[in-house]
Amino acid sequence: MKYHFYAVLQQENNDYNVYFPDLPGAITFGNDIEDAVFMAQDALEGHLLVKEDDGDEIPKPSEFKELVNNLEDNEQLQLVTVDTKLVRIKEENKTVNKMVTLPQYLVVLGKEKGVNFSQTLQRALKEELNI
Repeated sequence: MKYHFYAVLQQENNDYNVYFPDLPGAITFGNDIEDAVFMAQDALEGHLLVKEDDGDEIPKPSEFKELVNNLEDNEQLQLVTVDTKLVRIKEENKTVNKMVTLPQYLVVLGKEKGVNFSQTLQRALKEELNI
């Protein structure tokens, strides 16, 4: 299932504390803003997976306009999206054989250059799917 929740990134010197107003207990931190956003994604994934596994109700997320007026000067909102179905599939990390058809010249050139066709296809698919 795909979820969208706002995280509050609270700056403390160069570090950021992160919490989700709609999900008490979903907290983390980051060493800089990029790390904080990455950790927010990770924290939200873990929190929602546990809620789903335990059969707990997942609240409806608050709207931006409901949250923005309650922010302190050192806080900002970050929308975080999680697809728990995709996370579960990734966790399984099961590989599947898939036959593909390629132009012969690409196969010849790829072999000459030592290209790993499986890894190349995986990278291209991840880029195409934005994952």
